[in-house]
Amino acid sequence: MGLLHGAPRIILVHPSRPFDHSFYMRILRLCIARNAFSCGRQIHGHVITSGFSSNVHLSTKLLVFYAKCMELRSARKVFDEMRERNVVSWSAMVSGCCQNGHFEDALTTFVEMRREGVKANQFTYGSVLRACTSSRCFNAGVQVQGCVEKGRLVGNLFVQSALIDFHSKCGQMEDADRLFERMTDRDIVSWNTMIGGYAVHGLVANSFQLFCLMMREGMAPDCFTLGSVLQACAAGGALLQVSQVHKFIVEWGFLYYKDLTGSLIDAYAKCGSVQTAHHLYRSMSEKDLISYTALVNAYARKGKYGNDFLDILKELACMQLEVDDITLCSILHICADIASLILGRQIHVLVLKRLASKDVAIGNALVDMYGKCGEIKDATHAFVEMQVKNVISWTSLIAAYGRHGFGDEAVALYRQMENKGLKPNDVTFLSLLFACSHSGLTGDGWHCFTNMISKYGIVPRAEHFSCLVDLSARSGQLEEAYKMIQEMDIKPNASLWASIVGACRIYGNTSLGKIAARHLVSLYPKNCTNYVLLASVYAETGAWECAQDTWSCMDKMGLKKDPGYSLLVPTKKRIALLQHC
Repeated sequence: MGLLHGAPRIILVHPSRPFDHSFYMRILRLCIARNAFSCGRQIHGHVITSGFSSNVHLSTKLLVFYAKCMELRSARKVFDEMRERNVVSWSAMVSGCCQNGHFEDALTTFVEMRREGVKANQFTYGSVLRACTSSRCFNAGVQVQGCVEKGRLVGNLFVQSALIDFHSKCGQMEDADRLFERMTDRDIVSWNTMIGGYAVHGLVANSFQLFCLMMREGMAPDCFTLGSVLQACAAGGALLQVSQVHKFIVEWGFLYYKDLTGSLIDAYAKCGSVQTAHHLYRSMSEKDLISYTALVNAYARKGKYGNDFLDILKELACMQLEVDDITLCSILHICADIASLILGRQIHVLVLKRLASKDVAIGNALVDMYGKCGEIKDATHAFVEMQVKNVISWTSLIAAYGRHGFGDEAVALYRQMENKGLKPNDVTFLSLLFACSHSGLTGDGWHCFTNMISKYGIVPRAEHFSCLVDLSARSGQLEEAYKMIQEMDIKPNASLWASIVGACRIYGNTSLGKIAARHLVSLYPKNCTNYVLLASVYAETGAWECAQDTWSCMDKMGLKKDPGYSLLVPTKKRIALLQHC
């Protein structure tokens, strides 16, 4: 480090002193390692004045320096001015283009290199294959593979791993597997590439089997291996395999790697074992954002929250974690699900402090949270303050209006959305139909349904028909609603029949109510709510014997009606969530 800081001073103090190229090479290596751009540029200037600009090794090192400092234009200028280039120079230029995200330039440079008659080495092939993968140029990658097959590096371990990575990331797992099986020698990189490829494509069994084969062949896994296997097991919900990998991690001493512990927490959570995930989190000596985010997302997926979750939230302030927007979104969605306005407002304050309110996903989560907590004015305010809005933003506010009986406002917002040129999706129309149904806007509801099919070409789902049936039933058009159920292509679900039963009880159409209630019972014979509805319909018509038979049937099946309950949240009691410890 002292040499790096002292080099420019030495050169300035002794401008006439001759320095050999090895001195400059050492300084440039330090500049690359420390990303010392200013110092590197000074060295470049002295290299030119000292007459070393034609030195191929120094020029290549300067090229690498500029590429690492994200100065690709300067790197290209050095490359173009080189009188002599070797395979290392060409490889450095291809690699530099890849590092800076200029994948097409990397491919073009590789083609120029071939035309110049320079034979690629393993690092050239590794970089150009990475460029093909990143730019999704599969055909170009296959041509590069052809060059490999014809050359001397066909059996090179590094190149073979790069080819496997290329095929797996392009979704060609059969080709990747064929290359892997053909390899006479394999290292940890080739094993990791295959296991990771299977994991990314959701091939859980293949990933875990290859992991087991790897260990049987005596190859010790590393953090990347274990992380990929956990990713695969989590995607497939394979709790038993996650437990087995956890055992290996403990036995091999990998438990102290924070990234791997975060992967374990995420895997257990996605497999439904949130308590194990929480226990793992608590056992960490030093908690970090990765593990914290994994656990918060676990609770968000589970949908059940208690004091444990509140303790996790309080750690935001105690640990002074710099949470990202994804974590904040998850927490806001949880606040929305439990309709906790007190917690939601405190998270909103945290969002404002982090200046994350400009993020579209955060804005959508705030609209959703305030809407589900019944604060329509705050939901509208959060929506208005969003600088950028997408279809989810509009749909969230439409749903909030509909949920609280503001049907006219929901329809008006939908029309405003159309005027802005945004295309509503199937969820938007579902929210609209729900809003119209609960506000008695039969005409508007039918108009929206017609627009959904004819104007936007959206195929209605069972949920849309359920809302439409509910719309007709609530307005007293019971026979029309029943006829719609009989004529539609989709098989009626429980919510459709429940809508008919509820409307029949309101309008006194007991004959149709009995038919709908019987359908409910046949659909879900072990759901006690359906029997209660059927018994209620019988009782309202005076058919007490039938009602008694229905209750007796429930007793014989061991079904019991769940008692109703209300959740009271104290408005005066303050929950100090984000209070510093």
